[in-house]
Amino acid sequence: MNLLSKNLSSWVWNLAVIAFVLLVGFVFKFIITLLLNYYKNKKAADYSFFRSVVTHLSKPLNHFIPLLTLTVILPYLTLKDVYEDSLKTWLGIFLLISFSNILINAIKILEDYVYSKYDFNKEDNLKERKIRTQLQFIRRISTIVIVLITISLILLSFDNVRKLGAGLLTGVGISGIIIGFAAQKSLGNLLAGFQIAFTQPIRIDDVLVVEGEWGRVEDITLTYVVLNIWDQRRLILPINYFIEKPFQNWTRTTSEILGTIFLYVDYNVPVDILRTELTRLLNESPLWDKRVGILQVTDVKEHTIELRGLISARNSSQAFDLRCYIRENLIKFLSENYPDSLPKNRYVFDQFPPDKLSELPGSKKDF
Repeated sequence: MNLLSKNLSSWVWNLAVIAFVLLVGFVFKFIITLLLNYYKNKKAADYSFFRSVVTHLSKPLNHFIPLLTLTVILPYLTLKDVYEDSLKTWLGIFLLISFSNILINAIKILEDYVYSKYDFNKEDNLKERKIRTQLQFIRRISTIVIVLITISLILLSFDNVRKLGAGLLTGVGISGIIIGFAAQKSLGNLLAGFQIAFTQPIRIDDVLVVEGEWGRVEDITLTYVVLNIWDQRRLILPINYFIEKPFQNWTRTTSEILGTIFLYVDYNVPVDILRTELTRLLNESPLWDKRVGILQVTDVKEHTIELRGLISARNSSQAFDLRCYIRENLIKFLSENYPDSLPKNRYVFDQFPPDKLSELPGSKKDF
């Protein structure tokens, strides 16, 4: 090859080498395109490790392969020493950036594999939510570490930066104190993120009541948590909020939950018949998980008695719908079959002389 390069002019030889590198990249990209076309008609639900690799690594490899090939054949280029050193430095930098991009996308391949093993869409997805929360945090931390290491290696590739290293080390102690004081809040959030990822007071898709708002955990970042509220608003909270302040987690150990229904009715209500009707309504509803379904008299007031229905459901959303369904149909049952059992005010007229009836509240003089 050296003999061939001597017979050709330097610029023709260099042009031929660069063309060869571009050809390798084009061939590789063509192969990737064929693979993508082959898998594009596959169902999205069917996991394929190979398709995941193609999806996440096709673009990074399009520039990594030509850069790697050019680095390997760089000694065969006919360049002056000054140009060769500069080209070698910049090729190393670009190759390092490209390789770090591959590492970041490789983490996404691992994420796809884990998601395929744990079905997030099933009803009791407690284990899946635990794993997804930890995996998202690890992916973000790993990405930050890869980026920081890449930037450090790029800076160290320049001689001037390496020469400044000794001088910078002398100021590390003072700078560390200043930076630590300035970044105290950020470091607190980062440590809170570690604590949440591994002790898991909250997880992705947990149902929370925070600041009087009901919603699901939509995203957990390194610095804040996004709560998707039931009316499609988003509540953004700093991540250390969930370490320092109390909140309700309705899906901490399981998504199953109990719901209550309160009815205020007259004293003559047939409670046993109403219990039977509650059982019938629950058995007809697919929202009930058949664990708890009872009706009790929980309080006695001046004009009414309080009935509490306790029902169970698979999750909080189904519990809310079931409560509305039972409440509506119990009231309908009473109004159609026992209208006298609905709340009312009583006045006993035989305790008043006829000439005093007009003094009763709401009465008229010509009563």
